[in-house]
Amino acid sequence: MNYQQATWTRETDSGEPVNEPLLSEKRTQTVTYDDVDLPDELVRDELTLPEPAEPEVASHYTRLSQMNYSVEHGPYPLGSCTMKYNPKFIEDVAALEDGAIHPDRPDEYAQGTLGVLHGLQEYLAEIGGMETATLQPPAGAAGEFTGLLVARAYHQSNDEDDKRREVIVPASAHGTNFASAAMAGYDVVELPSDEDGRVPVDALEEAVGDSTAALMLTNPNTLGLFERDIADIADIVHDAGGLLYYDGANLNALLGRARPGDMGFDIMHYNVHKTFASPHGGGGPGAGPIGVVDELTEFLPDPHVRETDDGSFEFYEPAESIGKVHGFYGNWLVLLKTYAYISRLGDGGLKDTSAMAVLNANYLASQIDLDIPYGPFHHEFVASAGDVDAAEFAKGMLDEGVHPPTTKWPEIVDEALMTEPTEALSKDQLDVLAAAFTATNRKTSDELADAPTMTAAARIDQTSAARNPRLSWQDVGENDE
Repeated sequence: MNYQQATWTRETDSGEPVNEPLLSEKRTQTVTYDDVDLPDELVRDELTLPEPAEPEVASHYTRLSQMNYSVEHGPYPLGSCTMKYNPKFIEDVAALEDGAIHPDRPDEYAQGTLGVLHGLQEYLAEIGGMETATLQPPAGAAGEFTGLLVARAYHQSNDEDDKRREVIVPASAHGTNFASAAMAGYDVVELPSDEDGRVPVDALEEAVGDSTAALMLTNPNTLGLFERDIADIADIVHDAGGLLYYDGANLNALLGRARPGDMGFDIMHYNVHKTFASPHGGGGPGAGPIGVVDELTEFLPDPHVRETDDGSFEFYEPAESIGKVHGFYGNWLVLLKTYAYISRLGDGGLKDTSAMAVLNANYLASQIDLDIPYGPFHHEFVASAGDVDAAEFAKGMLDEGVHPPTTKWPEIVDEALMTEPTEALSKDQLDVLAAAFTATNRKTSDELADAPTMTAAARIDQTSAARNPRLSWQDVGENDE
């Protein structure tokens, strides 16, 4: 593929080229304020605002979109992040007028909204093999934290919270697992992977005990490997009095084929902004509902939606609720998109989704000439860049017109390239991605050191950017903080 990302530049007075300028750098107007009925300390005397014409606005944002890479442009195989194309019909559903209902509207005047929320609870519970689900958490990590608060409330109800102070997390788990457990007040016990990349049952038996509150587990794990000993793992944790927590980041590998609840999991979160195609990334809102088994339902956040005897729906507070974890009832429009996606696909469509996710990952892996140390895998795989720095390899892939995979994680694979093509890619797109891997693998160290050269933005100094971030477009004076 011959690739040259669009660039839009202009020259400054000094002759230096700069990228597409800000709207405020093109044309502005100064607005003054008179007779504003607010305290003086809250009022500005004047404010400078952009004043572009409509064609200028359209041109500006179109140019910026051409200088950026997105799931609309092509493959975006970030492993475990599930960055995939979002079907536009779900955006149409979210744009319907009824999607703008005021969250304070009384239950009796919001039956349609409550019906959708209750229906999504039922969908998610059925998909996960859970009793019910709460839709409040606004992201996957927030779902983890909420699930651990539910676990803690459960142990408190059994007068065991004081002694159950440990959460076991595999070494290859998502970093948010460790952080969520710590935020919930637990001590984290890290469990190393065995030689085939899975949970070592013997080591787990030694790690659990009276102090175990929960084991957090992703299945398939971050290497794309299914935990074949999951039934034994569940028994070990439950026999010790702990709970089994399912990180739903990789649920798209199991849809319609296996359910965490049937494996013995007690709590799970769903990354609906990943698994069910609501937009993911870009700083927008997400949603991380959690599902629970029957004995944990009374600890769910307030409010929860239930169906009454007369067939209507209402909010209510579970008897031993952990309280609120989000304003109102979560990110409503993200949840609405999820409901639309699941409804549109149905049982058969969801089953096809997991089949294509697994097929695409295995096909892509068969087409690239890199070492893949673990298998057989499901929806994602972790290749090794070998003697090449994985970050350099990724920069080289940018010049091939694709987004690179996740790099250097999980750390149990040297120079890891964690790759998830998702179910959304066609064979032609997979071949484009495979060709990008192949072309990058043939580049010299000098070529990789200069990459990327075909993108709108050249290589940046990542260390300086991290240590000295520019958080404002305004010039910072020499003596300013």
